Amino acid sequence: MKNYQTPRGTQDVLPEESYRWQQVETAMRQLCRLYGYDEIRTPIFEDTDVFKRENDSSDMVNKEMYTFSMGEGDSLTLRPEGTAGVIRSFVQHKMYGRSELPVKLWYKGEMFRHERPQKGRYRQFNQFGIENIGLKSPLIDAEVIALGYQLVKNFGLSQIKVLINTLGDAASRSAYRAVLKEHFKDAVEELCPDCKRRYQQNPLRLLDCKVDRDHWSMQHVPSLQDSLTEASKTYFKEVLAALDALKIPYEVDEKLVRGLDYYTDTVFEVVSTHPESGSQSAVFAGGRYDGLVEYFGGPEMSGVGFALGMERLILLAEAEGIILDKKPDCDVYVMALGEVGEVPLELATRCRKAGWITECNLVPRSLKAQFKSVDRRKAKAVVIAGENEIQNHQITIKHILTQRQVTVDLTQLEETLAAMLKEEGE
Repeated sequence: MKNYQTPRGTQDVLPEESYRWQQVETAMRQLCRLYGYDEIRTPIFEDTDVFKRENDSSDMVNKEMYTFSMGEGDSLTLRPEGTAGVIRSFVQHKMYGRSELPVKLWYKGEMFRHERPQKGRYRQFNQFGIENIGLKSPLIDAEVIALGYQLVKNFGLSQIKVLINTLGDAASRSAYRAVLKEHFKDAVEELCPDCKRRYQQNPLRLLDCKVDRDHWSMQHVPSLQDSLTEASKTYFKEVLAALDALKIPYEVDEKLVRGLDYYTDTVFEVVSTHPESGSQSAVFAGGRYDGLVEYFGGPEMSGVGFALGMERLILLAEAEGIILDKKPDCDVYVMALGEVGEVPLELATRCRKAGWITECNLVPRSLKAQFKSVDRRKAKAVVIAGENEIQNHQITIKHILTQRQVTVDLTQLEETLAAMLKEEGE
C-alpha cells in the first residue's frame, strides 16, 4: 500500500499546533481593528495576467508561479502574493468610489510559490497583509510600517530591525536604470542567467541577486541616491522623520529593492537579527506602489502595504523563546457510572452553556479509565453521574486540586461548579 505523505513544500498544522496559529490570527485581527482596517477575502487563484504583468522581471513571476491552462489560451494561477488580487478586487468593485479615502484593507490566506523548500519557507504558505489604497503621503508609509512593527513587538520579538530605502519616483527610477545599464554592460556576461534577464527587463532587480552578490560589479554599484529627484529625496526624508517621531529604529539600506516590480518610492523590510533566523530572517516586507490600480483599469491612485509570513513569525517567536498558545486545559470532565443514559451529555451541555471547557465520557468505561482521562485532560473539576445519585436527582462534584467532593441536587450544578472553579483561581 502506498505511504501517502504531504506534498513537498507543504505541511499539516496538527491540532496541538493550531492554537498558536489562532493566537497569531486573533492578534492580527485585533490590531487591524485598532488601525481601522477591514478584512477582504479574494480567491486563491486568479487570471494569470493579474500576476504576470508585461515585462515583469521578478523571480516570483518568471520561475515560481503555479499556472494551469483552462484551454483556448486562458490560464489561471494560484496566487503567489496578496497585493495584486486585492487591487484587482478594489478596482472591480469600484472601492475607489467611496467617499472616504484611503481604503484600508487586510487579508490572510494561503499563497503558493514553486521554490526550493527550506526551514521557514514552504511552497504553500500563509500570509497576512495590509493595503492602504487611494492617498499618497509619507505619514501613511510610516503608519503602515508602524502597524507591522507593533504587531511583531506585541508577540515579544525583540531581536528585529527595520531596513528601509527609496526607489524614487518614475523619473528617478528611469534615470537610475540608465546608470545601471551603463555600469553593468561590461559585466553582464559574467553574471548568472537570471541577472542577464534582469539586465534587459529591469536592471534595478540586479541589486537583489543572491548569486552574484560578491561579484566586483555588485561591490561598486552606483548609488540610487545620486539619481533621485528633489521631490523623491524630500518624500523619503519625511518618511524617516515620521519613523523618528514614532521612535521606530531603522537602517537605510540602499541595495534594498524588494522582489516585485510594482514598487515605487518607499520600500522596507523588517528582519530578525536572532542567530537562528539564518537566511530566513525577513519577518515582513513591503512598500509603496504607483500604477497598479491603473493597470487593473482604475483611476490614478497610489497604495502602500506589506505582507507577513505567518510560518516565519511563529518560527522566529519560538527561536526567541516566546511561548505561544497551546491547547487549553479542560475545566470540567463529566463521568458516567452505570446505566445513566443521556444524563452525562445533558450535564456536559449545561456546563458548556455556562462557558466551561467540558469533556464528557459517552461510552461504557471503568472508573479507573475515566480518571486517567481526567488526568490527561488536566480537568479542574469532575462531575460524576452515578446510577444512585441520578435516581435521587443528585450528582457528585469533585474538585481535583483540593480533592474536596460534594453531592448536590442536579439544579445546583452550575452554582457549585462556579464556586469550585473560582476557588481554584484564587
